Amino acid sequence: MDIRSLLTELSDAFNAHDLDRILVLFADDCVLEMPRGNAPWGARFEGKPKVREALASRFQGLPDVHYGNPEHFVDAAAETGISKWTLTGTTPDGVRKEVRGCDFYTFRNGKVIRKDSYWKIVE
Repeated sequence: MDIRSLLTELSDAFNAHDLDRILVLFADDCVLEMPRGNAPWGARFEGKPKVREALASRFQGLPDVHYGNPEHFVDAAAETGISKWTLTGTTPDGVRKEVRGCDFYTFRNGKVIRKDSYWKIVE
């Protein structure tokens, strides 16, 4: 399994806003943890249908979202990778966002089983 290639493909698919292309890289029993939520881990979505809904919501909330300046780090022995990026986008009501963040990925058999997202809080 070439985790670096998977991270690059995930980055490209997210920037294309292509849910089908993204989710083909996720296992059926995947977990997505988003930064915002009412629990210490943010918001957790389990299984492909819930992950699809959460990602669709992300694209609706920032219709022009882009993950730029990607850097990918791999621990092949642990089947994990990290992608750092700068998120830019504009909310539907015109508020411009720019924030640095990262995603921690865990893989099994070439598929994402966990995506845990973090970003800086800009005040």
